[in-house]
Amino acid sequence: MDTLRDFSELSMMSKTKWKDEELEYYQQSLSQVLPYINAEGLSILHEINEELHSRN
Repeated sequence: MDTLRDFSELSMMSKTKWKDEELEYYQQSLSQVLPYINAEGLSILHEINEELHSRN
C-alpha cells in the first residue's frame, strides 16, 4: 500500500480525488470513534461512505 496522505491535506480536496485506500482507512477510523465525533465529523463520514458506494 502506498503511503496515505494526511487527513488535513485530504480535507482540502474533493472526496472524488481520494485514493480508495484513503477512503477505506478514514472510513474505518471515523467509524471507530463515531460516538465521540461532532456533527462535522459525522458529515465527513457520510461523504466518505457516499463516495465509497459510488465507486462500487
